[in-house]
Amino acid sequence: MAAALGVTTLAACGGKSPGDKKADGPASKTVTLVSHDSFAVSDSVLKEFTKQTGYTVKVLNSGDAGSALNQEILTKGSPRGDVFFGVDNTLLSRALDNGIFTSYEAKGLDNVPADLQLDKGEHRVTPVDTGDICVNYDKKYFADKKLAPPKTLDDLTKPAYKNLLVTENAATSSPGLGFLLATAGKYGDDGWQGYWQKLKDNGAKVVDGWEQAYNDEFSGSAGGKKANADRPLVVSYASSPPVEVQFAEPRPAEAPTGVLTDTCFRQIEFAGLLDGAKNEAGAKALLDFLIGKQFQEDLPLKMFVNPAVKGTKLPEVYEKFGAKVAAPVTVDPKKISENREKWVKEWSSLVVKK
Repeated sequence: MAAALGVTTLAACGGKSPGDKKADGPASKTVTLVSHDSFAVSDSVLKEFTKQTGYTVKVLNSGDAGSALNQEILTKGSPRGDVFFGVDNTLLSRALDNGIFTSYEAKGLDNVPADLQLDKGEHRVTPVDTGDICVNYDKKYFADKKLAPPKTLDDLTKPAYKNLLVTENAATSSPGLGFLLATAGKYGDDGWQGYWQKLKDNGAKVVDGWEQAYNDEFSGSAGGKKANADRPLVVSYASSPPVEVQFAEPRPAEAPTGVLTDTCFRQIEFAGLLDGAKNEAGAKALLDFLIGKQFQEDLPLKMFVNPAVKGTKLPEVYEKFGAKVAAPVTVDPKKISENREKWVKEWSSLVVKK
């Protein structure tokens, strides 16, 4: 089901647009960014963009990432905006195969690591941020039980961790899908189903989405935790521990949760110039800005992701409490595109259906 649309103007008009006049009239002073509902940026950052370029940014929120992409595919050639932000490596091949983007090599792209540039030859998309989907654990639970937390995906199937894990539905949740992809990448086409059977037999619980898993079921959550939350292992993000610290009152000396860094799947999030954009000049300026210093430094505490640009200064809370994931699982976007629906269907039949 397509999500309802919301339009929010996040920056005030600045000076004159630097764009040239088009044949059909003056260049627009507004550049429209189409994105998922989780897009967030400080007002001061977009005001700086307006100050630098003269363009005002209008954000068109369009549901989750999948719904937002679907709407752009349906309006291919006559897009609802100028830039699309939020297609990640689980959806990238679908976006590229449908031709919704046009090539543009953003200024500063040489500061983005090569392994994040999954469309390097054509530059139809620009890497903006990364996020690692990982199993998190409740430190207090394991300390109280005098039980060492698991370390690997294999460990999660051991009897010592029976009935301790909650994860999200791969058919309805981005972290749920990411965790499925972590297992597909780790165990291969012929091995991930057997792994999930073991995980199911070991009492893994599946809920619809992240909010329910983390805030209602996970014993280590500070926000919105229910009294009967009894699962000390949850599929979440590597950024969850610093977020727990950032928003805690009073702020703890250490993060109450930890990350199993050998269980992670890396998401890479991209932005691209939409084919048929009405304000192409503004779109290019915005893409440059998205990998510029101000926006990259704003990302961690607004969307709880990691900057794509190497050397970007991280907030102190990230430096101190963030998990460093040295070797996340990755799966080629083309392989994801070719197998995603089949994998999710097989996973649903195995794990969810009685």
